[in-house]
Amino acid sequence: MADAPVIDPGAVAANIAHVRERIARAGGHGRTRLVAVTKGFGADAIRAAIAGGADAVGENYAQELEQKLVALGDALTSPLHFIGQIQRNKVRGIVAAVDLWHSIDRVEVGGEIARRRPGAAVLVQVNLTSDPSRGGVAPDALDPTVDALRALGLDVRGLMGVAPLGGPPAARPGFAMLARRAEALGLPELSMGMSDDLEVAVECGATLVRVGRALFGPRPGRA
Repeated sequence: MADAPVIDPGAVAANIAHVRERIARAGGHGRTRLVAVTKGFGADAIRAAIAGGADAVGENYAQELEQKLVALGDALTSPLHFIGQIQRNKVRGIVAAVDLWHSIDRVEVGGEIARRRPGAAVLVQVNLTSDPSRGGVAPDALDPTVDALRALGLDVRGLMGVAPLGGPPAARPGFAMLARRAEALGLPELSMGMSDDLEVAVECGATLVRVGRALFGPRPGRA
């Protein structure tokens, strides 16, 4: 992460406060927690997120997370969430550090997590689009996937979804469906909503929003 941009902790703290105001205005005060997404940024972004009061830190890439864990040492005092897709062979290097896995959509990956950390807390990612190349289980495969992960001894806490392209109006139907399915399954956690659509997610019942750009700015190499 040598080319990661310099992080201004004061600016990050101000951005966290602003995002919390957005969450509160949408009705999520006391319910919706803020996951600071630090992919593409260095360990200083994690330190700034923790100092600024984010509820958790979210990482997308196993190798990047491993590097940051080395850099942080004992300084990681916030819950760590893994929010990206992961291959089975990458689980081993980070499983001890992850407090909540957001994007489980294959029973095989759940089995690897359960083998290395029995009782780990997970969310099942649901594909909210008609594109099969996007991550997540199809809605009609959700119930058996939840059952299979529970049978492995995992603590299935809720559902996760990524909105389709098209902004907040396009996001609402999928988020509403996800909330209905979570309620039907008796699952309390809903991870949905990012920088551009978090208000819609909160209105639909999100308990976790995953925010990166609104806290840290554009990721390196992106407009």
